[in-house]
Amino acid sequence: MKRISDVIKNVSIPINTGESDTSSELETYKCAICKDRQWLRVDAEPGHPNFGRLFPCECYVREREDRLAGELFDLSQLQALSDMTFANFDESVPGIRPAYDAAVTFARNPAGWIFFHGSYGVGKTHLAVAIANEVLRSNTMGVYFRVVPDLLDQLRATFDPEHGVAYDERFQQIRNAHLLILDDLGTEQTTPWAREKLYQLFNHRYNEQLPTVVTSNQDYKHIDQRILSRMLDTRLSQRLFIEAEDYRLTPGPR
Repeated sequence: MKRISDVIKNVSIPINTGESDTSSELETYKCAICKDRQWLRVDAEPGHPNFGRLFPCECYVREREDRLAGELFDLSQLQALSDMTFANFDESVPGIRPAYDAAVTFARNPAGWIFFHGSYGVGKTHLAVAIANEVLRSNTMGVYFRVVPDLLDQLRATFDPEHGVAYDERFQQIRNAHLLILDDLGTEQTTPWAREKLYQLFNHRYNEQLPTVVTSNQDYKHIDQRILSRMLDTRLSQRLFIEAEDYRLTPGPR
């Protein structure tokens, strides 16, 4: 799915506000392109498919994307995890370096999928969160991080009419996040509803090739095979199996 800003970049027809500029030279605008109107009219001849059409201005697109990114951050669990960075991750632990290098590379240019797989306490969540924090530090793209059972609880909550946000709106917002990070896949309660929602989420991001990070300590038999086949597709995804000691049982950072 293309972002609005990418679509606008491909519009080659000249656009204008549809009005002559009669404003005073003393007037100032936040956006000199649309003069704060937020929309631009296509400068096309009658009969052209784009005649009379309005396109959102760059300022409107930036404002909308910044708002959506802020909402995703508020919905995620990253506020309490800001201390998980690459700087305080001990990459010298035997067995961890390949996953660490892959995570750093991915954070610099989020593309494709990464699947961190391994036992408890080997640093999977730390690496996943470090990716999120690095991306947030370097740009304003929308990032969503959640432990999978908590994600499903968050979606269930939208069925409450007093919640304020409809389920469809929330689900669309999450599945279209520029970067989606899901922790502990396979630990969720395997109800038919949960399986179907997760499949829809993964299948959409797989088809659209949206950047996605997944962690799991579960045997493959505990993961929906439809989802697993997509995570293991080497054309899109990197699988990093981490063989390391449980850092919770040893001193030092991870």
